[in-house]
Amino acid sequence: MTARSREQGSHAGRPRGNGSPFTVFGVPVRAPLASGRLGGRPAVRSGDGQSLAPEVPPVSEVAPEAVPDGPPVPDGSSVLNAVPGLDAPSVLADAPVLEAPSVPEVPPSPGSPGPPGDPNGSAGRLSWPPQQASIANGAGYASPAPAYPPPAAGPPPAAGSSPTAELPAAQPRGAALPPGTAPRPAAAPRRRGSRHRKPPERRAFLSGKRRIAVVLVLVIGVLAVGFNVGFGSEVSAEPTVQAFLLDWQQGSYAQAAALTNGASASVTTQLAASYTDLDATNEFFALDRITQHGDTAVASYKATVDLAQAGQEWSYVGQFGLSSESGHWVIDWTPALINPRLGAGDRLAVVTQFAPRAAIEDMNGTPLLAKSADYQIGVYPAALKDPSATAAGFSKLTGLDGQQVLGQIEAAPPRAFLSLLTLDPADFRSLWPKLAKVPGLDSQQHTERLFDSSAADAVGQVGTEDSSELRDEGAAYQPGMTVGLAGLEQSYQDDLVGTPTTSVVVVNGKGRTVATLWSSAGGRAGTPVRTTLNSKVQDDAMESLAGQSSSAEIVAVDTHTGAIRAVASDAGGSIKLPAGGALNAEVEPGMAFSIVTAAALLSTGVSLKQPLPCESVADVGGETFTYQPASSSSSTLASDFADGCGTAFANMSRTLTAQQLTSAERAFGIGASWHLPLQAFSGSAVTASGEADVAAQATGTGGVLMSPLGMATVAAEVADGTGHTPTLVSADPSTTRQAPLSATELKELQQLMRLAVTSGSARAANVSGTPVYGLAGVVQSAPHSYLSWFVGYRGDLAVTVLDTGSTASQAAAGLAGTFLKSAG
Repeated sequence: MTARSREQGSHAGRPRGNGSPFTVFGVPVRAPLASGRLGGRPAVRSGDGQSLAPEVPPVSEVAPEAVPDGPPVPDGSSVLNAVPGLDAPSVLADAPVLEAPSVPEVPPSPGSPGPPGDPNGSAGRLSWPPQQASIANGAGYASPAPAYPPPAAGPPPAAGSSPTAELPAAQPRGAALPPGTAPRPAAAPRRRGSRHRKPPERRAFLSGKRRIAVVLVLVIGVLAVGFNVGFGSEVSAEPTVQAFLLDWQQGSYAQAAALTNGASASVTTQLAASYTDLDATNEFFALDRITQHGDTAVASYKATVDLAQAGQEWSYVGQFGLSSESGHWVIDWTPALINPRLGAGDRLAVVTQFAPRAAIEDMNGTPLLAKSADYQIGVYPAALKDPSATAAGFSKLTGLDGQQVLGQIEAAPPRAFLSLLTLDPADFRSLWPKLAKVPGLDSQQHTERLFDSSAADAVGQVGTEDSSELRDEGAAYQPGMTVGLAGLEQSYQDDLVGTPTTSVVVVNGKGRTVATLWSSAGGRAGTPVRTTLNSKVQDDAMESLAGQSSSAEIVAVDTHTGAIRAVASDAGGSIKLPAGGALNAEVEPGMAFSIVTAAALLSTGVSLKQPLPCESVADVGGETFTYQPASSSSSTLASDFADGCGTAFANMSRTLTAQQLTSAERAFGIGASWHLPLQAFSGSAVTASGEADVAAQATGTGGVLMSPLGMATVAAEVADGTGHTPTLVSADPSTTRQAPLSATELKELQQLMRLAVTSGSARAANVSGTPVYGLAGVVQSAPHSYLSWFVGYRGDLAVTVLDTGSTASQAAAGLAGTFLKSAG
């Protein structure tokens, strides 16, 4: 169990997000604020004694045309048309003219100033729109109520006059009009001579339908006045909520705390801890909705926390209550405001869990990594007197990022051991004496399949949190992280390490996890990799090398499939092995390559009994070749092959063309394309252009380079009659090729290799039981430095052994015999 890390470093010293949680036209906005920390916040908070919306003068009439420019008031005809059986135009035309009573003035809110330059403040004015208890836009986020422009300004009323004083009184029929009053337009003259005179109108008595119409018109008027002057005067809690969320988001914790009824210092500390406890890089808070009833309200919000890893975002919905105190809204403080699951004394923490690194297995599913001791260096966060000092001292000795280490310590459950670094025994012995001096650091010994493998040449090595490979790749520090440094561990890193699970948890005052709030999706254990290696054969190879005083390596291949069964090396000698190892080294094979040359000769019809003197010196095409000691002049192709006589093969190469030798090389897969998960070399040979070049290649020099694995596949093709490209992972396919020989010629080549083991240069490899076939050779790699080769097979196992020495001895054949005997 380890604390989760960030990708770009800790929150410490890092700029906070400046996004606004406000809503613009129904869309939540997180863009950086252009006007600083308060950008995007409503200009006036609740309770500041200032009107939150434009104001309009009092309404003087109820008639629709007299309603101020506010929310549209329904036309009377639209209402009447909805009444069955009514014709709106006719009803309205016949309706009596109604005169609205005077509307009493609504007193202004105490201390509400008017616009700049208005000495009367807001006296005698009405606020539009009225304060609403809850406003929600289409996206579900609270927004300020839309502001409507006030009507055009007219001359101000006389001081002390009532707005209703200017309304004309109703005039009885036939009364004289007041001076200055325009007369009503006269009715159009009636047509005379009509046979059907319309009866006079009777306005004193209204029909039922007309009475309904009149009532509806009155209702419309009353509603219009109500919406303009407000049915009540209730201050909205939204400005306070928005201000709190913005301060919290921007890290202005003291300002956010001032909007609550909690102890300022305590609230400030808890809000700040909610950020550091998560090792977060950003937090965003968006208002969801406000439900307001009188002097209490409940606000809900959506929180999104960036946990510093790609795709790692935690979102949740929180809420808190508010109370109105003397016209000011105050947030009711409780730890549950931060998250509904938090109680008194609780805190948030982040836990990252890695499944054990998946195993690299042999062909039967047995792990190729043995259980071995390792040491975990870590801390108990609650016991640290100065976490910053501990993180700094630890980081200085390990090369890790101090701020990232500190972030992990702060975000971890406080009373659980937090492992910061895993070391193998050798590194622990050298580093712990220094680490032990850092206050608060502790160590624990564990046993894991992590560092010890008998097949390290193929499997590779594993590094932990302080590996330079992780830093070079820019990976964030994560306790418990492992990385393949070489071999299959490196090639299959993503499969083996899997994906960690990150969880946000609640930890109580005793340090116990009491709730899990969220866990990342996609966390999974690593997938094992099944190889073609055989654990027994691999162990036999390692044991054989352990008895050597020189540096040596062994590679073994299944003759029927090309599957690699063992790759082993021991570099304990004074002379180094070639770079690249058994799979990828590029080395001159010397007379071990004469297996390919003999196949080319046999394909041209040369007999095993062909007389072929073995001389100490041979000159071919102007090139001099030597061999010591020389054999008798009565030697044949078979005896020269068994003894590894270079001069004999140089002379015999005159019977071959460059094309014939090249064809034999290609038929044995030299230069072929392999598809192994590790770098591997199938061999190469330059194009020969004359007798000297052909003679040099025939003796394994002159531009011929092979890897031990490449020569093992040559021996496997001789044993099986069919060549196979090598494989190291069980799921990988192998391609085949036919040996460049007939069945008779193939049998003769096998006889040559058996003769070399029974009576020739490779006789040290001859063991009882299943016969061994092979060939040995020695190549000088540097002054006083030699490479000894053995290439051969026994049963279904082809093998190459490469040994080093300071003399031209055939040591590789003896090592091959030891290995083949133990492998069975």
